Parts: sequence; structure tokens; C-alpha cells
Amino acid sequence: MATLSLIANPGRAAAPPLGPLAYAYSLPSPDQLQIAFVHALPEGAGAAMVEIDGKQTLGATESLQALANAFAAEGAYGSSQNQSAQITSHLLLLPAHPPSLPASLPFLATLEQRLTLRTYLISPSSAPSVADFASWAWLRSNPVAQGQLPKLPHTARWFAHMSARAECVKAVETMNVQSKIKAPKQTAAAKIASGEGPSANATFELGLPNAVKGHVVTRLPPEPSGYLHIGHAKAAILNQYFARMYEGKFLIRFDDTNPSKEKAEFEESIIEDLALLGVKADSTSYTSDYFDQLHIFCVQLIKQGDAYADDTEQELMRDQRMNGNPSARRDSSVEDNLTRFAEMATGSEEGKRWCIRAKISVDDPNKAMRDPVVFRCNALPHHRTGTTYKMYPTYDFCCPIVDSIEGVTHALRTNEYRDRNPQYQWMLTKLGLRKVDVWDFGRLGFVHTLLSKRKLKWFVEEGHVTGWDDPRFATVRGIRRRGMTIEALTQFMLLQGPSQAFTNLEWDIIWNINKKVIDPVAPRHVALEKGALVKVLISGEGTPSSPEGREMPKHKKNPEVGTKTTYFSDVIYVEQEDAKSFAQDEEITLMDWGNAFVRSITTSPSGITELSMELNLDGDFKKTKKKVTWLSSSSPSTPLTPVTLLDYDYLITKKKLEEDDDVKNFLTPQTEFRVDAVADLNVAGLKKGEIIQFERKGYYIVDKAFDASTSAPAELILIPDGKASSIVSKYVAAQEAAAKASGAAKAAAAPPKAPSKKAQAKAAKAAAAGGAAPAAEKVAARIPEPAPLEAVQTTLLSDVKRGYEIPVNTKMFRVPSVYGEDGVEAPAKTDMFKVKPVYEI
Repeated sequence: MATLSLIANPGRAAAPPLGPLAYAYSLPSPDQLQIAFVHALPEGAGAAMVEIDGKQTLGATESLQALANAFAAEGAYGSSQNQSAQITSHLLLLPAHPPSLPASLPFLATLEQRLTLRTYLISPSSAPSVADFASWAWLRSNPVAQGQLPKLPHTARWFAHMSARAECVKAVETMNVQSKIKAPKQTAAAKIASGEGPSANATFELGLPNAVKGHVVTRLPPEPSGYLHIGHAKAAILNQYFARMYEGKFLIRFDDTNPSKEKAEFEESIIEDLALLGVKADSTSYTSDYFDQLHIFCVQLIKQGDAYADDTEQELMRDQRMNGNPSARRDSSVEDNLTRFAEMATGSEEGKRWCIRAKISVDDPNKAMRDPVVFRCNALPHHRTGTTYKMYPTYDFCCPIVDSIEGVTHALRTNEYRDRNPQYQWMLTKLGLRKVDVWDFGRLGFVHTLLSKRKLKWFVEEGHVTGWDDPRFATVRGIRRRGMTIEALTQFMLLQGPSQAFTNLEWDIIWNINKKVIDPVAPRHVALEKGALVKVLISGEGTPSSPEGREMPKHKKNPEVGTKTTYFSDVIYVEQEDAKSFAQDEEITLMDWGNAFVRSITTSPSGITELSMELNLDGDFKKTKKKVTWLSSSSPSTPLTPVTLLDYDYLITKKKLEEDDDVKNFLTPQTEFRVDAVADLNVAGLKKGEIIQFERKGYYIVDKAFDASTSAPAELILIPDGKASSIVSKYVAAQEAAAKASGAAKAAAAPPKAPSKKAQAKAAKAAAAGGAAPAAEKVAARIPEPAPLEAVQTTLLSDVKRGYEIPVNTKMFRVPSVYGEDGVEAPAKTDMFKVKPVYEI
């Protein structure tokens, strides 16, 4: 079979290999040509290489010629010798990349001439040839040439027709996906040569080796020993994605082989967590369903001489494996090994001393191959089988066997298991079972985030969090409770896809994706801090004499979200921070109402106590600098909805804990922040789990609905939006700010430096000559910073360094920003419109 290798991210020196890819997609059967995307090709290949019968052809145009020869029977090189000559001649005329106008014009003239009376370049023909695909790809990646199309009607017609063909559309879409995938540390060729399977940068469509549509079976084997976290979510989503894409099956199998850790509680929680992720299996099973068969397979290994019983102490066994030394029991007879195995099955004191080890290697460089344990005793009752069994298989032994038995075709797992892949295949080979393809993907991690079940359990038991679903946890329950949507999780995991790298990711990308999901559908509401309310008396034309309810859209840009009731009254409330920024007679905008003039401001030592405003509903909101939120109740007897706004910080201060780090040394002092507030009356009807946006505050998810019977406030959790201010560690940021302020204060308080030796020598020389030595304290004063904290008097000299003194008093000093420290988002109108970059495919 011919193999077409295409580079995923071609540089400026090479055009995207759209021609070969589009031609490959035009073949009647996709199985005729194997396509592989790589990030590196042999020197001189540019962006494409084709290998046919062991012979490699380098370059996009050259690859097309080789494919045309290989598929001449399909009509790729025309139907006659004359057409073949025309195709060859045309391919030789293609200008080199990168594009230039002088080189493009002659070729464009040739295209226009040939296409004047033809549908395709080679005539007569009812389908495009490789010449058409090559020329279309050249023009598709040549913005200089595309600018000439209005002058070339026949070429423009042909180009539009080619661009609309299914194979060309698919080629562009595929290359767009490939261009977003980062290159792995190891090249695809190196991975294939080492037998590790497909390249890390393969797309999902091409990612699974030996995948046959309708026959792919994937599985997720969670151990019921804890709650699923975001790392498990990646495995679950990818497994389901591949199964659905290939129209196959997706299985969930609980790996319940260790009674010491497993509980029915965790099994139920995993089922619920998968439902929260939108993951649904075609069938569910348990490894414990196969305990009897696994027992038989272990006996088979022992009888074949491929396993033995060992009673070496754990520490000594670990030392022997580390140093490549054999166990004293390695050469025991088959009969003795079977006797020990039978004794283990009884759970007797003698049996508990023994385990069964696979007889693979003593000193293999891959330590996973050094005689791993495949069966061990455990007297604890199993949560499903009770006390029926006294010994259990290990994960490394049962996983490949049960995968093969259940018909799994592709075992997808993180590359932390890569060292065990040879062991996985060894088990299948020795037992004569059907082979399973193993497909690796990179493990997922985030900064300031713990995914270790042991460490998470410690936080729960020590009371640092409220439970496994705490919003500060990266468990599936935790991130869903904090407002992460299934759509955002799925998009993020597919974006990560086949990446092999493990890095501690920032949270900005995934929360930004989540924002794009919720922003178009999140209803808009208003909330004001309860302890900072300022009463505002409204007057002027348009002021209602009594509270008046009006139907308003919940989302100005999406009418389908519905409507809400907003109350207008002659008494409203704004927040203290907004009130402090108002000036006498300033025109501001009351959001969702109109403009108003601030006519009076009543103050006290604690701040603004009351305002009066005059409506100016004919005013232009585009001319005001301040757009403020406000609230009014429906009647004096009907209070606003009490709410508690919650925000969280990371549990640990260090971005990544090392193995020897004690988590107790990196605990963040305060991780929960609660603010009492009041919200509009519509919030009282929100249910738990609903996502909204409080204008000018952010996106929130209802964690606890308002209880009308007890007037208990609703609790809403702030959803990070991906901006730096929402994902930065609050504690670390505060520490850095304090250190910076302390450093600035020390610098300001430091005594002035003594004059340098050079300056002292110059002064002495001037004094000896009878002149007046320049006094160090008379050095010209520097202009103070533009915005000091308080007024500063500075003395400047009329001629910078000499002359008469001029006292200067600063009149501009630093004051708090009227919009707060984070500023505001102001819409901007632009006459520049979004267009695709000229080099984007």
C-alpha cells in the first residue's frame, strides 16, 4: 500500500500540501492510500512525501506525479498518452513557493487560456486530474495570485468550482485541524520506527491504528477507589469520542481487583460523575466478572513455565527488581508453583506468604518487564464478591486479558503506562489471545491543582474542604459545581486530543472556552453588595410615581433566553464605589433605563449616604463615561433577593508539588471568600445549577437556591472567565504586591548616596583653583513622578543644572480609579473588519 506523509505545519518555504491530500481524498476507496501527518520529513521533502513499494518521492508536486503513476488505472494521468504529456508539462510550469507576482502572472495567463473553453485543465475530461489538484493547491495558498482573479473570469470560475468539491473542502478542513496541533518532542517517524504506534500529532480521524468503521471498541477501566477528576474526564471523553466517530462501541469496566481500596460508594459516584460529563457507555462490566477465567489463565502461565510462585519479602523483592537480581524461587518446578497457587486460593496463613509472578525477565532495561506480580492474596471482603475469593489478579495481568475477551480493539490510556505496553502485549502473546492496539495520550495536569487521590482524601478528612464535590477540587463534581459545562470540557479535551506532552497547564484556556459556551445563553441579572448600598432619589420626566414592573430581555443579544421583570421606581440603589466616582451635575447612564444627571451628593465620614438624580432619558448613552447597575424593589414591603456571592482561591500556593513536597507546607491561608449582596427579584426563582451573569460582576452558578420559606439567601459561585484576574492565585498575587510595595518603600526611605570619588576629586580641584566647589546638596532636583500619593514641593533650577531656584508644587496626585482596579470593558466601534489572514488555509 502507498503511504502519503504530509507535514502538519509547513513553514514559509513550503506551501500546505493541499494538492496531494485533496487527490488522496478523491480516490474511490480511502483504503487505497494510507495518510500520515508528521511534523518533520527528510530534507528536501518540503511538505509532502509519498512512499510506494519502498521508494520515497519528496516534494508536493513530485508526490502528485508519483501518485498519478501509481493510480494511472484510476485516470489520474489521463486516458491517453497525449493527456499524460499535458499533465506532466503543466506540473512542470507550477511556480515555486513562496509566491511572488512576477512568477505568478505567466502561470495565471496559462491557466486562463486553458480554462477558457474547458471545465478542467485537461480535455476532454469529466473529472479533475492531478494537474487540477496541484494548480488549485498552488492558487489556494497564493494570496498574491488570488488578488488577480477578478481579472481572470475563467480561472475564477474553475477555482470556485474546485474549492467547492468535497475532497478539496475536506483537505482544507483537515489541514486547519493539523495546523493547530503542536509538534511532539519525538518525530512521528521515530515513533513508528520504535514500534510505539502512530504519531502523536495524528488527527482523531487518522489517530487510531487499524481502525475499521463499525468495528472499533474502546473502554474506560476506572478503579472504584475514589471520585473521578479532570484527568479521568479526558480519558472518558476521548474514549467515547473515538467510539462514536468510528460508529463502534464504548464500554465501561470497573477494575475492582483490590478490596483494600474499593467501595460500592465510589462505584456509584463514578457512574454519577460520568453522567455529569455526558458520557454514556454501551455496556458496563466488572473485572470481578472474570475472576474464574483469570484464575484459569494464571494456571496456564504456570504450566507453560511463564509464571512462578514467590515468597520473597516485599523489600527484598523490590531491591532485587531494582538491581536486576533473580528471585531464589524463579526456577521452582511447575508442580511446586501450582501447589503454592492452590494454597493461595484457600487464604491460609501459608498461602498469604506467596504471590505469583510472571516470568518475563530479570534485568530488562524496562523495569516493568522484570517479573511483575500477577496474583496476590487479600483477606478483606470484596464489595461485590464478598469472601468468595481470597486472592486477586493485578491490574497489569487482568487488563489485557479482559480487554481481549470483551472485544476491545483499541486500549486508550495515558502515556504514564507506556513502559507497561510491552508487558501488556506479552500477556496476550503468551496466552494466545487476540491482540489489542494500545493508543497513548498525554496526561493532564493544571497549576496549583492536586489530582492525587491520596492528597485529595487528606484535604477532605482534615476539613480543609466541604467534600469531594468542593468547588476548589479538580474532581468532576468540583469543576461542574463551579460552573464548568460539558460542552467546554469536551471541546477542551478534543483540543488537547492526541498530545503526548505532560505539562502543568494554566486554567485560562479551559475557562475561556467555558465562557464562550455560557455567554450566549446566560441570563443577565443585577446584584449589589449589601454593605455598600447607596440610596438614590430619582426625579424628572419619566420617573414612575410608584414601583413599576416592565418586561425586559434576559439577554439583549439572544431573545430566546426569555424575559424578566425589572422594577423602576423613584427610589433605587447603587453601590458605594460607583457613588464615590460621581461628580456634581455629571451625566451618567443607568443601565437598562437611560441617562441621568447627578444633582446632589450627601456624604458622611463613612462615605456617600444618599444621592439625587434627574432623569434625562433623551440623553445619548454613548457620550457618558459611566454605566452603572442599580436595583429597585417591587414595593416598599417587598425586599430585594438576598444572595451570597462566593469566590475561591487555589488550595495550594505552589504551582506544582514535587514528590517530596509536604502539602501541609503549601496550604493557602484563605481559599473561600463570601460577600453578602442583594439581587433583583428574578433571582429568587433560580434553581440550583442555573448559570447567569451579574452585570459588571461576572458569571455565576447557583449553588443553593433562595428559600422563600426561611428567607435564607441564595448562594452563587463565581465562574472564572479565563482572564488573568480570574485565574491568578489571589494569595500569591497579594504576596507579590506586598513585596513590591515594601521594596518601593525601602527604596524611598534609603539615604542619598555619597558623591562618587570622581565627583569629590572634581570638587577639590575647583576649590584649589579658587572657584566655588559645587555643593552636593545643590544638585538640580528631579521632577517628581506624575502622580504621587500626596502633594510634593520640588525646587528646580532655571537652567536645569544651574540658575535661580523655582519652587514647584504638584497639583495632580494619585486617587483611586473611578472604575475600580480591574477597570471596565468598554465597547469599541471599528471600521476594520475581520478577514482571514492571507496565509490561513
